Amino acid sequence: MAIIEINNLVKKFPVGKGFFTALNDVNLTFGEGEFTGLVGPSGSGKTTLLNIIGSLDTPSEGSAVVLEKSIAELTHKQSAKLRNQHIGFIFQTYNLLPVYTVYENVEFALLLQNMNGTERKKAVMQALEWVGLTDKIKSKPNMLSGGECQRVAIARSMVKKPQIVLADEPTANLDSKNSHHILQTMEKLNEELKTTFIFATHDEKVMKYMKRIISLKDGQVDNDVQINHSETSNLKL
Repeated sequence: MAIIEINNLVKKFPVGKGFFTALNDVNLTFGEGEFTGLVGPSGSGKTTLLNIIGSLDTPSEGSAVVLEKSIAELTHKQSAKLRNQHIGFIFQTYNLLPVYTVYENVEFALLLQNMNGTERKKAVMQALEWVGLTDKIKSKPNMLSGGECQRVAIARSMVKKPQIVLADEPTANLDSKNSHHILQTMEKLNEELKTTFIFATHDEKVMKYMKRIISLKDGQVDNDVQINHSETSNLKL
C-alpha cells in the first residue's frame, strides 16, 4: 500500500523575471517500511522533493499525497499537525537546541502532543536506548561528538514513532565510522518499526544501505531501482 503518491509534480521558484524549475513532472510512490535514497548532484531536486513530502513546501503543479492528505490543500495548521504526528526529520546540521540537555532535546518533539509526563519519559528513554545514549541524558550538545549529536537527532525524530522519516544528507558532517553507526541504527529502526525512511544524499556510504535508489537529474527521475546491497556500485547515478 502506497503511503506517499507523487503525481506529475512540478516545483518552480521565482528567479528574477522568470522561474527556476526544481522539479519537473515527477511521478513516484513510496510504500510502508521502505528504505529509499534520493540521489543526484546538487541542484537535482532532492531536498525540494523531501520538503514537499514533509509538507514544508507545496507543489507548483501536480500533486503530492502523503498519508492520504494532499499537501497542496493543507492549511498551515494541518501541515504542522501532519509533521508533528507522522513525520520525523533528520538534517545534516543536527538542529539541536544548545541550552537543552539530550533528554530535553528529544522530549521537545513530544511537547505538542497530548501525552502526560510519565508517557513522555518512557518514550524519550526508549528512543535514547535505541541510539545508545541513555548515559548522556544530562549532557548538552556542546559536550557531545558529532556522531553523538546526530544520534540525538535520530532519537528526536523517532521518539514519536513516525510513519515517515525524511533524512537530508544525515552523514555529511560525520566520519566513516560514525556514518556507518548512524546508518546501522536507522536500518535497525526501519526493520523493527516499519518506518519509511527517505534519504536525500550523494554519499556512497549511504547508498550501500539503501533498498531502493531513485536517481534525480535536472529535477526529473532519471532512474528508479530496487536493489541488493551488492548492486550499488553498478547503479546509474
